Amino acid sequence: MASLRSALRLSAFSKVNAPISRLIAPAAARAYSTKAKCWFSDRQLWHYLPTQQGLKERLAELIPEKQEEVKHVKKELGSKVLGEVTVDQAYGGMRGIKGMIWEGSVLDPDEGIRFRGYTIPECQKKLPAADNGQEPLPEGLFWLLVTGEIPTSEQVKLVSAEWAARATLPGFVEEIIDRCPNTLHPMSQFALAVTALQHESSFAKAYAAGLNKTEYWDHTYEDSMDLIAKLPNIAGRIYRNIYKDGKLPAIDADKDYSYNLSKLLGYSDTKDFVELMRLYLTIHSDHEGGNVSAHTKRFDYFRRLGYDEKSTHLVGSALSDPYLSFAAGLNGLAGPLHGLANQEVLRWIIKMRDTLGSTEVSDEQIKDYIWTTLKGGQVVPGYGHAVLRKTDPRYTAQREFALKHLPTDPMFKLVSQIYNIAPGVLTEHGKTKNPWPNVDAHSGVLLQYYGLVEQDFYTVLFGVSRGLGVLSQLIWDRALSMPLERPKSYSTEAIKKMFANK
Repeated sequence: MASLRSALRLSAFSKVNAPISRLIAPAAARAYSTKAKCWFSDRQLWHYLPTQQGLKERLAELIPEKQEEVKHVKKELGSKVLGEVTVDQAYGGMRGIKGMIWEGSVLDPDEGIRFRGYTIPECQKKLPAADNGQEPLPEGLFWLLVTGEIPTSEQVKLVSAEWAARATLPGFVEEIIDRCPNTLHPMSQFALAVTALQHESSFAKAYAAGLNKTEYWDHTYEDSMDLIAKLPNIAGRIYRNIYKDGKLPAIDADKDYSYNLSKLLGYSDTKDFVELMRLYLTIHSDHEGGNVSAHTKRFDYFRRLGYDEKSTHLVGSALSDPYLSFAAGLNGLAGPLHGLANQEVLRWIIKMRDTLGSTEVSDEQIKDYIWTTLKGGQVVPGYGHAVLRKTDPRYTAQREFALKHLPTDPMFKLVSQIYNIAPGVLTEHGKTKNPWPNVDAHSGVLLQYYGLVEQDFYTVLFGVSRGLGVLSQLIWDRALSMPLERPKSYSTEAIKKMFANK
């Protein structure tokens, strides 16, 4: 009877949820997923089949509405001026220039990031959590980024099941990762694997065959879902090869994305680590879109000032498929001034501890150490942001997690002590517009507490998370037929001539 019910509901479900529908065997009590390499019982399949819409089905409804909205905005407001551009901004990496559309998130200097209008605390409250957890599931955040709507628990479970069904890597990609020397940086291996997956791109194959523009979003969606689903397997394989025995467990089709990432890394037995991954992937997923220009070589410097890796958006504007586009973003993310941000914080704190001889130090000792850092011409890592003028809400979310799960940890207590002292010193120093901590000031301490001490790998986790944000936007870029990005450039001589008689 359950199989019959599945078959009846499949007809309306299969077109927009093909990866899950392929798992259903109407005449059998169990189905096998060759992608996930695991069995789905009919009861499990029935549980995951939605009584409400699936993500792709809902997106298909929203796209015409959004297309009309954008058409109206361009017609009514197209001639309006967003702002002026100064020569300083041109030389300064286009910082602060208003010139990009990014639907997923907006960064306010005073309140921090909003995902589709929701603050991080609101997301923590409204987005579904796992049955045994409290932190929001990244699947729910992805649904929100794509649709602008808070999903139900059932819809989130459907996304979890679909990602599990798509998770298996092609054999040749596994071989590529396995053949990498352990001395090759984890991020280099990550970008290499994602680039190799381009062989599987639905968009690239369809485009080569003469894809209609109206179908761009469909194939971009399929590639994005496939890619996001495979990121934990890539990350887990890299981690196990470099730091462990190279043996990778199978994912659990009944579990969520963060649990399976934790399992692939070897930490799923620690419930609090799984919860940390749910929080980590959610809050690191997106941070506005106006952060990258064609000056890729300058990217890492500007990320240090608070800029992110939206190279994905730029490369995607050339109709590069999601694999090539995301690989570009990963290569930007891997830059030493960016990828080492949370590592630098952790190393600075460890160096402070070792220099002062203990984690139990006085406020005056910490104050003196911070001044020594500043007088030495260095920055205090983890403090300051190009846009924010308050404590980064992502820092606050991690701090609250630590207060709940590891309140007596010596390193966390030291981080808290620095938090109470550093802003005052930086304000007195007078060279920092924002003396408050950013997201990098806390994440490294949390990861090392649970045993993930391999600092070179931290950026891989950041990359897994950021896939949710940049790929959700890439889907909308294709749905809205966003054009090739091509800003105007000037030489220094041209600028001098432009203002010679003014």
